[in-house]
Amino acid sequence: MSDSEDVLDWLQHWYAAQCNEDWEHEWGLKIATLDNPGWTVTIDLEETDLEQHEYPRQDVNRSAHDWVWAWTSEKTFHARCGPGNLTEALALFRSWATANTP
Repeated sequence: MSDSEDVLDWLQHWYAAQCNEDWEHEWGLKIATLDNPGWTVTIDLEETDLEQHEYPRQDVNRSAHDWVWAWTSEKTFHARCGPGNLTEALALFRSWATANTP
């Protein structure tokens, strides 16, 4: 299994674990494209084990198309990244989430 399959599989399991017939109606996650080009990831942390944890802003700028920014604010994990960095952005969330949950 490649790292991208592994992180996507993990994210699917994390999402399913949050679904309690209530959370998924109010909260969730979004992955969309940016026009510069790149990706945006927004993951609601409200009513999860992560809602009280902070991810200090991290900006990694390697080139115009190779970059990742990640942070939390208002009980939401945010990531923005270059067109080839979506797996890296999701892996940052996975590493942070697994370090901060029981």
